[in-house]
Amino acid sequence: MAISEKLLRKYAQLIVRMGANVQRGQIVQLTAAVEQHEFAALVMEECYKAGAKKVNMNWSSDMQNRLDLLYAEQDTLAKVLPWEEEKMKQMVEDLPCRIFIVSDDPDALNGIDPKKISAVSQGRQAVFKPYRNAIEGKHQWVIAAHPSEKWAKKCFPDAENAVDKLWEAILKTVRVSEDNDPVADWQAHMDTIVTKAAWLNEQGFSSLEYKSSNGTDFKVTLIEGAKWEGAKDLNPLNGAEYIPNIPTEEIFTSPYAGKCEGTLVAVKPLSWNSQLIEDFSITFKDGKAVSCKAGKGQELLEQMIKMDDCACMLGEVALVPKESPVNQCGFLFYETLFDENACCHCALGMGFKEVLPDGDSLTVEQAKERGINDSIIHVDFMVGADDLSIDGIRPDGTRVAVFRNGTWA
Repeated sequence: MAISEKLLRKYAQLIVRMGANVQRGQIVQLTAAVEQHEFAALVMEECYKAGAKKVNMNWSSDMQNRLDLLYAEQDTLAKVLPWEEEKMKQMVEDLPCRIFIVSDDPDALNGIDPKKISAVSQGRQAVFKPYRNAIEGKHQWVIAAHPSEKWAKKCFPDAENAVDKLWEAILKTVRVSEDNDPVADWQAHMDTIVTKAAWLNEQGFSSLEYKSSNGTDFKVTLIEGAKWEGAKDLNPLNGAEYIPNIPTEEIFTSPYAGKCEGTLVAVKPLSWNSQLIEDFSITFKDGKAVSCKAGKGQELLEQMIKMDDCACMLGEVALVPKESPVNQCGFLFYETLFDENACCHCALGMGFKEVLPDGDSLTVEQAKERGINDSIIHVDFMVGADDLSIDGIRPDGTRVAVFRNGTWA
């Protein structure tokens, strides 16, 4: 089954109009793999139809990344060239609307030294981070997906029509079909998430406790007054609402950095830097990851936790019921954009200052003083076992059932 032009156009419109919500006169920065140039052109055209002033393309390539890491020296790859930094400076000036179309091969960097990958990433991200901080909360952005052949074959190794099967699953999770109105369906979906987030905010929980039979036994402290959010965000400079992730099923907040105890056991593999970490758990003491175990990717997991001084602390906790459309697809996507929306997850690294009531006006350092973690990484890993229980605990010790058996209590 080939995907029709009509479906592709509806999906591109959803990404541009609902996801990024491109405004008239805005500059757009569109990032896509070179193999997806035809769909990128569709998205580009929809940006111009929405009134974009200029659409700038950033092309990516799994093969280029692999060959660079195989043959170029580590110091060469880690160095940010002057023209690259100038592009970041221009981004801070333009505050573009950013659209990312992901289609990575989950095995693209198999066999590459994890230490080299981490060192290159550390060097580059240390230079880019101040520019990322400068635009945080001041622009619209969205991440969506387009299947590649290698990604599809990873998900459906025995299928002749793997790309079609992955397209079918993606369109199901993003609520796009031949005969529906995706905008209306997304409005209804966002209303549900907003209602759940409002309930969580009314509870005033000071901490959450997680337990499941696989070994998860964990308690995390929440920041007083920090909001639970989900689905949509707001650009305070122009009032434009946008949806950062398509699909999205999560309701999330940033916990108090450095205040958690216990063990979280992952229920799905994690694809990080185009390599897989499988069958893993992370144990926290005094708010920091002090040990980890992985059936596959142990060294990679250790490198990730040591990316900087704060990579070992949590920046996000997110609630996703196990009956989400992503989970109902019944297979692992090997892509965090989807797998994080299958079940509850946590994230190591950077937190979100916008969950604070006055977060948009705070500097990164001010947000850090209030308990928001800061790091060059933000890596989600899935902990939503089918029997996961989560209790919310109020400051007076009252316990409220939030999740039972992997879904809302």
